[in-house]
Amino acid sequence: MKSLYSPSKMETVLLIVFASFLSIISQAQEQQEEDKTLSPYFFVKGTDDNVDQLPLKSTTAKVNISGVMADVTVRQTYCNTGQVPLEAIYVFPASTKAAVYAMQMEIGDRILIAKIREAEQAREEYEEAKEEGKTTSLLEQQRPNVFQMNVANIMPGDTINVEMKYVELITPEEGIYKFVYPTVVGPRYAEISADEDSSWVEIPYTHEGEAPLYDFDIDVNLNAGMKIQSVESPSHETLEIDFPSQNSATCSLPEEAKKSGNKDFVLNYQLSSDRLESGMLLYEGEKENFFLTMVQPPRQVYENEIPPREYVFIMDVSGSMNGFPISISKTVLTDLISNLKPTDKFNVMCFAGGSQVLSETSLDASQENIDKALDMISNKQGSGGTNMLAALKKAFALKGTENYSRTFVVVTDGYVTIEKEAFSLIRNSLSEANVFAFGIGSSVNRYLIEGLARVGMGEPFVILNQEEAPLKAEKFRKYIQSPVLTNIDVDFNNFQVNSVEPPTVPDVFAERPILIFGKYEGTPQGSFEISGLSGNHDFHQKLYVNNYLPSEQNSALKYLWARHVIQRLDDYGQLNQYGEQDEAVKEEIIELGLKYNLLTRYTSFIAIDSLIRNTGDSTATVTQPLPLPAGVSDLAVGSYGGGGYTSALYSADAFKRFGGEQQVAENRSTIDQVYPNPASEKFKVWLNIQEADKESRIALLLFDNLGHKMDEVEVHYTDDGYIRIKFDLTDYAAIRPGVYRLTLLIDGKPVDSKNIAVSQN
Repeated sequence: MKSLYSPSKMETVLLIVFASFLSIISQAQEQQEEDKTLSPYFFVKGTDDNVDQLPLKSTTAKVNISGVMADVTVRQTYCNTGQVPLEAIYVFPASTKAAVYAMQMEIGDRILIAKIREAEQAREEYEEAKEEGKTTSLLEQQRPNVFQMNVANIMPGDTINVEMKYVELITPEEGIYKFVYPTVVGPRYAEISADEDSSWVEIPYTHEGEAPLYDFDIDVNLNAGMKIQSVESPSHETLEIDFPSQNSATCSLPEEAKKSGNKDFVLNYQLSSDRLESGMLLYEGEKENFFLTMVQPPRQVYENEIPPREYVFIMDVSGSMNGFPISISKTVLTDLISNLKPTDKFNVMCFAGGSQVLSETSLDASQENIDKALDMISNKQGSGGTNMLAALKKAFALKGTENYSRTFVVVTDGYVTIEKEAFSLIRNSLSEANVFAFGIGSSVNRYLIEGLARVGMGEPFVILNQEEAPLKAEKFRKYIQSPVLTNIDVDFNNFQVNSVEPPTVPDVFAERPILIFGKYEGTPQGSFEISGLSGNHDFHQKLYVNNYLPSEQNSALKYLWARHVIQRLDDYGQLNQYGEQDEAVKEEIIELGLKYNLLTRYTSFIAIDSLIRNTGDSTATVTQPLPLPAGVSDLAVGSYGGGGYTSALYSADAFKRFGGEQQVAENRSTIDQVYPNPASEKFKVWLNIQEADKESRIALLLFDNLGHKMDEVEVHYTDDGYIRIKFDLTDYAAIRPGVYRLTLLIDGKPVDSKNIAVSQN
């Protein structure tokens, strides 16, 4: 039992303590009370059979790879098997390289082509069409690799298909081409004070190990233009592969794999020649012409003299890393640290909600110090939040060693929403250092992993399983010790080019082609020359433009060029003091999105049916539940590890996740937050009680995970202004894993609700 003085007359804050909660929560940690988060939550099927809570029935992808370009059509099928009209919300991932250039909606035999609009205008048109009873769909970008589809007024019995098209470039690394199709967005957390576009993180998830609630299928047609040596999928080993000719292949999933939409689809293939010939693609448009040059760098040159290096290893040990991700992290870091050279220096930081460093200054790579680091790493288990930004700030503030080349190595699944803030921090903090990022898991946040490395002038690695860990560790050592090409310079001689991307070419660590996009004017002529240092040797390569002809088949170059410009603006555009994009950068991205018909953070696709199909029935809004990525435990959805039972707050709207909804009126009392999140020795609830409700009957209801009321506790005021309430969960027979709900009643009417998830470790 605890009391708290009311701080003001206008509103009263009550503190309710779940006493003796320690008996069902072990190894929990306090968190700062101001650390309010937007969170994912576990899906609980409601009891209202009139509402179809699972409107997404299937998602399929048709992939056509021709040469170095992949054109992908994604088809989502929504059905309403309930009795009331639906608005379906589906959050899904995309390739970080995707240039989304088209969308359409199919209703019966009618096809509606979507239009590109500024995001705010598209949202307004969508809401207006929804209110008018028209079937409408809206595709928005929440992150460069996270999209959200809204489909409104799906009438009972309807089947609606929504298609989107995108193109991406596929380039080989060490002779291996890799196509990646992400399938599920991993759980993220966002500060409640963050900008509004972080609300998408409040997604329902099914439990660990449960199959997706919708079907997934993918078909790949590969036309390589030369003899194919091998095709395989490290993610889907049962992939069915046929070879219609020596230059082509078709790939499809067997029936038993069509519930595998909880891990990225990865396709690797090799050609008979292990080196891509340098060359150029040209496209001549009505108003603009585009080019792409691909220059094969030299073979890696190994130097005898390797300068001393200082490494800072930054390891994510948050709840989402629990299980096989943290096991893989330990494997790769043990490999990297054990193989440091005696001349190297190093440090280790582990972070979750807080952070811990091995030493305040970097240590010599002696066997004693290496053993200390390995002991520190081996004792870590995945638990708690993911406060990556604070960890990066602390790591970059560590004093470097004079005359040592400095490298930061970040190991994480990337389940955060502070990508742009992290990029900005790296850009402003690193000076001469670089960043290498290891993404661990079956469905990592590739936007963060690739962006950290890109902005940090390093390389990204994604490790899907234990077998890949030592291979990627060895590749990292090779990159660090022997960059492929440095001091790169590009010259265009008598070739009239502009808007070249990237403006400068960073050092090349991997054996992959150097890609340079741009526009050109007039007749394609002249030459393109690239030079640099390969080890201690000069490197020069020249291409003569008139050896290459423009082709209509290269029309996707305009999308790819614009996508690269937008990516650079997103990566390097300065954030203001509120973490928002600079207005000039925002306007430039909008202009590019509208001109080239591309989905961006600030431009969206909108399709609206002209027919009014819903003539007055209320619409139920349903967020499609997602599967947890393969290998990710329930701890990723707010739970906190350590044994026994754990608990976390999920800030759902009142009753929304339970098949009905009671909207919270403005200026009404609310359950402001449950502290701490995810767990603590004592479980506290803050109530925000308005002055108008002070004389009303105030009560809290506790419901179990089946929706049955477990208890009702009245909130009483005392004459001295103190509130004393005891609410002890140990009074209840068996606290089982699942979602529980606290509901606030004012004079018997529910005004707000918060969900609490309890999971058993």
